[in-house]
Amino acid sequence: MKVAVVGYPNVGKSSLVNRLTQSREAVVHERAGITRDRKELACEWNGRRFTLIDTGGMDFLDADPISGSIREQAQAAINDAQLALLVVDAKAGMRPGDQEMADLLRRSGLPVVVAANKIDAVHDTALMYEFHGLGLGDPIAVSAAQGLGSGDLLDALVEKLPEDDEEPEEDVMRLAVVGRPNVGKSTLVNRWLGEDRVIVSDVAGTTRDAIDLPLEVDGRKLIVVDTAGMRRQAKVQESVEYFTTLRTQRAVERADVALVVCDAKDGITAQDLRMAELAMKESCATALVLNKWDEHPLTEEDLKHERAHAQNKLRLRPKVLTASAKTGRQVTRILEEAIMLGDKMSGRIPTPQLNKFLSEVQQVRQPPAKQGHRLKLIYMAQIGERPPRFAIQVNSRSRVTRDYAYFIENRLRARYGMDGVPLVIDFNERTQRRSERP
Repeated sequence: MKVAVVGYPNVGKSSLVNRLTQSREAVVHERAGITRDRKELACEWNGRRFTLIDTGGMDFLDADPISGSIREQAQAAINDAQLALLVVDAKAGMRPGDQEMADLLRRSGLPVVVAANKIDAVHDTALMYEFHGLGLGDPIAVSAAQGLGSGDLLDALVEKLPEDDEEPEEDVMRLAVVGRPNVGKSTLVNRWLGEDRVIVSDVAGTTRDAIDLPLEVDGRKLIVVDTAGMRRQAKVQESVEYFTTLRTQRAVERADVALVVCDAKDGITAQDLRMAELAMKESCATALVLNKWDEHPLTEEDLKHERAHAQNKLRLRPKVLTASAKTGRQVTRILEEAIMLGDKMSGRIPTPQLNKFLSEVQQVRQPPAKQGHRLKLIYMAQIGERPPRFAIQVNSRSRVTRDYAYFIENRLRARYGMDGVPLVIDFNERTQRRSERP
């Protein structure tokens, strides 16, 4: 069940969503117009689970193209919801925009709950009575900042929600799309979804939140997370950009796979490499995508150079893929590669295969020796997933050199197609049996 949270700009919709969901997922700022795309957040009250759709403020008189896109996203949220929550600013009083929103909701046919926000003290409660004039029933006095009335509001939402007989969602792969501002992340996501689900503009920084978007590919369910562009820390000056950067980092922390989208004109920059390292540190499978290939195609030699550059700089040796989100070139293949990376994160390799691999590794390159005693690799097995974790039993951990450990890791990647997948390899020393002790 979904509840569309709508209203005029700067009435406190995102603050209220954060209060009701007991999270800080929605970006909040005193400046109007921060929320642009629609963002879905899970909420639970008295055993009922439902989704709140946070939307941008709808100003019907603003002629700015982005304002038009915000209105379209809010309308799409209303079309997708079973209930609407109209948020109004009790301190500002009734405004023409509130009446227009009420008219729009009446035409939608959805049941509506009106929340009179910013009633931060009991003596301000009388401010809500003006909103009876909207003709949408009794408004509920709330304070997103203080939490006053939030329980009453949730009671009203649950009461008006239709019965939900949907099965709970199974565990799905999460794919985060990250990159610098204006490299085409949202265009790529819209291509996959087959609709303009997130706002696209030539203005850098249009996306300001991490947006979770469900996607099904050949019966496989995914969550695609479109994120705000990340600049270098030194260039993050305003508070809005600081908080959107935090949301992007959190999206990467929760993802199984990260696609770092780059601009083919610039190649793979130092900032792109830093974002890939961030994803890898969070145990996230990673690939880099050179986008805008239609505008800036590289020669085969240049592309070879970019791939070598990425593999030399990044320990996980991620793949470097090419695409044009604008024309659709290679976008399906990019998604297929992401799904394959997700499968590698959760897959298991049979123990007999790993021990055969271990034997071949020692034939290709003899293990190191210290003080006349050579390292022996005795047994290998996979002991975990997400990320894949392996244990190798050895005769002496002190004889394992960093160089040889990296050699095993790279051979493992090459054998099982795990470029860009974080791997953990534990070297465990075998406990000597009594008869073997000197």
